[in-house]
Amino acid sequence: MASAAAAVREGPGRVRGDEVDMAHVKTIAFTMYPVTDMERATAFYRDALGLAPGELQSDFWREFEAGGSTFGIGNFEQVGTPGTAQSLALEVADLSALRSSLKERGFETTKPHEFPSCAISVVSDPDGNQVWLHQRK
Repeated sequence: MASAAAAVREGPGRVRGDEVDMAHVKTIAFTMYPVTDMERATAFYRDALGLAPGELQSDFWREFEAGGSTFGIGNFEQVGTPGTAQSLALEVADLSALRSSLKERGFETTKPHEFPSCAISVVSDPDGNQVWLHQRK
């Protein structure tokens, strides 16, 4: 018989023993960042970072595709306050080359933090939202 603590945690999407029931959550649908200027932000994410435009493109919401995931930018209240986002981490093929390309476009990146399995650098979009650039070794 399950303990009282385990019984409380059981249910859809909850831990049962060593298993997780994913009946309700299948995957992360998208990540979104708040921006003030849609054209300027689109140019940054599309041209400077190389993200491919996604299906939804409007005056207040734009999507980009990155490795099977969707990233969106928006300029409406529910997206949040521009300049405060910092949760997007992109896997990149060549961190050094991307940092050089960003510098040529006027965007500064942090000195890479080197770890045994990866290197990480951070760049801010035109609104100050942080984007983590990650390269596995």
